[in-house]
Amino acid sequence: MTTAATRPPAAGAVPSPRRSTGAPTVAAMALAAAERYGPAPAQRFARDGRWSTLSYAGLGSAVVEIAGGLIASGVRPGDRVAVLADTRPEWTWADLGALCAGATVVPVYPTSSPEECEYILSHSQTRVVICGGPEHVRTLRAAGVEALDLVVSLDAGAGDAVPLDELRRRGRATGADAVRERAAAVTPDDLCTIVYTSGTTGRPKGCMLTHGNYRANSDMCASAVDLGDGARIFVFLPLAHSMTRIITMFALDQGHELAYWRGDMQRVMEDVRAVRPTDLPSVPRLFEKIHQAATEATGPKRQLLDWAVARGGAAREAQRAGRRLGVAAQAQHLLADRLVMRRVRDLFGGRVRMVFTGGAPIEPEILRFFDACGILVLEGYGLTENGAAAAMNTARDLRLGTVGRPLPGGWVRIADDGEILIAGPHVFAGYLHDEEATAAALRDAWLHSGDLGELDGDGFLRITGRKKDIIVTSSGKNISPAAIENALRGTRLISQAVVAGDRRPYLVALVTLDPQEAAGLGPAEAREAASRDIEAVNRRFAPPERVKRFLILDRELSHADGELTPTLKVRRAVVTKRFATEIDALYR
Repeated sequence: MTTAATRPPAAGAVPSPRRSTGAPTVAAMALAAAERYGPAPAQRFARDGRWSTLSYAGLGSAVVEIAGGLIASGVRPGDRVAVLADTRPEWTWADLGALCAGATVVPVYPTSSPEECEYILSHSQTRVVICGGPEHVRTLRAAGVEALDLVVSLDAGAGDAVPLDELRRRGRATGADAVRERAAAVTPDDLCTIVYTSGTTGRPKGCMLTHGNYRANSDMCASAVDLGDGARIFVFLPLAHSMTRIITMFALDQGHELAYWRGDMQRVMEDVRAVRPTDLPSVPRLFEKIHQAATEATGPKRQLLDWAVARGGAAREAQRAGRRLGVAAQAQHLLADRLVMRRVRDLFGGRVRMVFTGGAPIEPEILRFFDACGILVLEGYGLTENGAAAAMNTARDLRLGTVGRPLPGGWVRIADDGEILIAGPHVFAGYLHDEEATAAALRDAWLHSGDLGELDGDGFLRITGRKKDIIVTSSGKNISPAAIENALRGTRLISQAVVAGDRRPYLVALVTLDPQEAAGLGPAEAREAASRDIEAVNRRFAPPERVKRFLILDRELSHADGELTPTLKVRRAVVTKRFATEIDALYR
């Protein structure tokens, strides 16, 4: 247990990134970035079939006009302004514009149901909602939230919602001086955002993060990971997600370029190739799919792949150790790069240097594959409650199979029961309207994450599971299902896996199959293929941790059915309750 004797050290200064506006609040950062980086490209996006670029000066104008429009519409300091929209450049305009008006931003996932919207908007006492387009306005109207002063649509023709162009027109009439005055009045202790956790159990909680929390976490990330000059970051994950949002924050603070997708998941890799990013925040599944496709080769093609990956891995290892390759090894690496590795990089436009991922672990084999190909996939870890990131692997400080060391300026420790505890200037102010949950999460200045982990001798953090997910078998064995589920999900055929077995003699699993991989397989063939994958995974675990029986579900788990969170995490309690009969049958 954590006691007063284990309080974190007194807060020190967060190291300054190589380049930064140095602004104390996000509102001040938005205005300072526009002034400092003026003509440099800030955003790249597609309009009418063509890719366009908006400068920092242009971004600043959009932000100031939106802020002015909100002020003219009666938004006061501290008022809640929600953003319910898909990932697009205007999302960032609305976010920064609301913050410059002194408001507190409440991000809402674009896939949220009317019921989810109603709860978030009512609980946060939101008065203004900025919607993406007609479909989001319809969701908002279906939610039946009555106490709204203003509804804005980023697109025209969204019913009675005020078009963004009209809001900006009001802002021009208000003038930039009023916006600068409002933004200058914002302090680091003021509430920046209320982010609702995705809620794997029960109602989501509103995490209150101050401007100081966000600026600290932004600087911590930027101090750990230097993107260099001329970085272009591809943005396609929901901006309502903390990781995506904090990356855009530190990118803008340093004057980098954000390249936004066109909104079609079927064409996301086409967009990546078109904009040719240098850095990419993503999710593990994207890399799992590419790795599966690459390693399906057999015979001579597979031998060539394995040889090339071995050459690439040796070259990367030598590079990190500061060693030069011999003449023969260098020639082999160049040949391997031309035949194999360059083709993998070309899938991402040919310029990607680093990929940031979190939320779910990636198999080390997949990380080694992409690293050998010249794409460094950096796993990190953090919670909404600490801004986004608490630990991260970096190009200079990397250990596969871990989520890296704690970020500069923050602290991570492991409690006696294995729970990961986090402290630092990035830790949130508490849960909105929930003192009991706040007291449970924040004890002795440590944030209790609910995750289980280990710190190795060099300070690298490894995630081992969730406290609430621990399975205790009838023989008394404590098992964390996360590692098993991740290994199953990393196979060619299985897309989702939920392991059960609490107070039972052995583990069982509910699995779903990847539609593309299972195409053309009959029921018996699909079960035989899944059985082979599960047996291969079982060999990597101790006997009590192996899956003895499994059931293939006849459909994917979905957010619409309440089985997945908006960030696609499995709601274990919902799934095991919904399929309780099927789980019982696996023990008969």
